[in-house]
Parts: sequence; C-alpha cells; structure tokens
Amino acid sequence: MVKRILQYFRRETVLSAALICALLSFLLTPPSVIHLQGIDTTTLLMLFSLMTIVAGFRRMGALDAVSRKLTRRVTTLRGLSAVMVALCFVLSMLVTNDVALLTLVPLTLLLFRAGGQKSTIWTVVLETVAANLGSMVTPIGNPQNLYLYTSGRLTALDFLTLLAPYAAVALLLALCLLLPKERVAVDASARAPLAGKMLTLYGTLSALALLAIAKVLPAWTLAAAVFLGTLALDRGTIRQVDYTLLATFVCFFVFVASVKACVPVRAWLEAMMARSPMAVALLTSQVISNVPACLLLSPFTQDAKALALGVDLGGLGTLIASLASLISFRLYGAGEGARKGRYFAVFTGVNVLFLAVMLFLAAIL
Repeated sequence: MVKRILQYFRRETVLSAALICALLSFLLTPPSVIHLQGIDTTTLLMLFSLMTIVAGFRRMGALDAVSRKLTRRVTTLRGLSAVMVALCFVLSMLVTNDVALLTLVPLTLLLFRAGGQKSTIWTVVLETVAANLGSMVTPIGNPQNLYLYTSGRLTALDFLTLLAPYAAVALLLALCLLLPKERVAVDASARAPLAGKMLTLYGTLSALALLAIAKVLPAWTLAAAVFLGTLALDRGTIRQVDYTLLATFVCFFVFVASVKACVPVRAWLEAMMARSPMAVALLTSQVISNVPACLLLSPFTQDAKALALGVDLGGLGTLIASLASLISFRLYGAGEGARKGRYFAVFTGVNVLFLAVMLFLAAIL
C-alpha cells in the first residue's frame, strides 16, 4: 500500500509539489480556521461538476464520435493536422484544454500512425498550443479562468474580449502547411450508437451547468444534481473525474491562505505584483505552471485582467507551464516509437515562437 501511494505521488508531480507547499506553509502560519476559510468551495464545486459532465460525454463516446465525423472526409496528413488543430482550439473553449487534449491526442496518434513520428510530433505540439490558446477566451476554458470567474474577479465578457488568441490561429493553421499532402487512411468503421438515456442525462446537466455559469443557479445545487444524477444512472463516470486536480486546488488554497496571513511575505508579493502583474504571473507560470501561479498571485493584485493574461499566456513556454502541455507529452510518450527528445525540442521551439507572437499581439490589441 505504501509503495502504491509513493508511486502515485511520483507520478502526480504537481499535486506532490502542492502538498509540500501546503505543509511547509504551516511554518509561516500554524493550522487554524484561516486555512479552511481560504478554500474556495464555489470553484471546487463548479470544477467537479464540469469535469463530471465532460467525463460522462467522453465515456459514452460523444466527443470521439464528433471528432471522427469531422475528420472522416479528410484524407491527407496536412488536412488532418489542420482539422485536429482547429478542433482543439474550439473544443478547449467548451470542455477545457485538458479534456480537449485527452480526447483528441489519442485520436491523432491513431490517425497519424502511418505518417511517421515527424508528422505526429508536429501535429500534437500544434494541438497543444491550440488548446492553450482557445482555453483563454471562455471562463470554463481552463481551471484558472474558472477560478477568476467564480470568485467574481472577471466576467465572461472579459474573457471573450481577449482577441489575441483568434489572431494567432492563422499562424497555427499556416504551420500545418509544412506537413506533406501525403494521403492517409482514416478509420471509418461503424461505431456503436450513443445511448439516448445518457445523452438526455448529460444534456440536462449541461443546461444546468450553463445556468450555474451564468450565476442563476448556485454551484452547490449544480454539484448535487451532477453527483446524484450520475450516481443513479452512470456511476462509472464518478470514478473518472480528475480528483487529483481538485486535491491540487485544495492544497494551493491552503498555501495561499498561509501566505496571506504572513505579513512580510504578503508585503513582498504585493510589491512584486504592483510593478508588473502580467510579467510576474507569466514568469511564475513557467516554473510552477499557470494554475498554481494564478491561485498564488490572485490575492495580491487588483488587476485581475493583467493576472489572467499573464497566467493564460504563461501556459505557453516551458513544458511545465501548463498542465495541459504535460498531458499531451504524457499521451505522446506512452505511444509506440515515441521520440521524447525530439518532441521536447519541437515543443519548446514552437511554444517560444507563439509566446513571442502572443506578447506582441497583447501589446497592440
């Protein structure tokens, strides 16, 4: 049992780091009710609800069915790459960047298995960039946006007015042209029809989620409906929720509560964020990834837009800057014949390019 627990924490490095930070933070501020008050239950309930709904759609094969239908008529490596990249961009707005990549990267590995590692690496890297860009423009596109939205720091319109990601799509699709027009066979075999009962369940829960996102319905009401509905009709989906991400959020909420209660540390962070909140958020994301960076820095600035831009753009850059990027790397690395060194080199080069482009667009838009 101990060995399995250790293996789990070695595999989940972000959670391990969050737990260590939370425990060490007790040296700054002894455990007290402050830490419980610092846990944002609204964000956790919304995150749980959305992840469960998306897991339900994935489990029934709905997302795969949509993806396969859209790629069925495309038969070249170049065309497939462009379609998959565009799908990642759009899907990440609706079901988060993590889920978009969990759905589409395995399909990409299947479709590109005859195209060679070069084409596969190039497409998966561009998909990852597309998912990180698309997720910037909706409050449910990624966990940090959801946190800033549910905590009342930003509105849905604040995210939708962020135009830079749209401008970068043209470059994304242009890079797809570097792949050959080599023909590739697409799996068009018949799939089992989707269960009507499950579509009704998750369609209804999605409608409730929209009401909760619009703040018409309380987050706890949505979470209760999601939990009871899936427990009664689709119990297996409950086990597929990313509880590691929820635990990571809890650990960082505890850590941030300790930091806020420690006057010297709080004063230092406030001074840093007062100078350049976007730059600090972007650089911090490169080291600890953008979700923890957002949770850590949000209490120390009133400029929520600059913080959001910093952590969202901060998802580009290093491999650890975004949890979604780590997911893509893990999925690619598990495939047969994976060339991790080449993937890392291509990923870094493309991400540095897009980070520079996005900073330029952010400066002029």
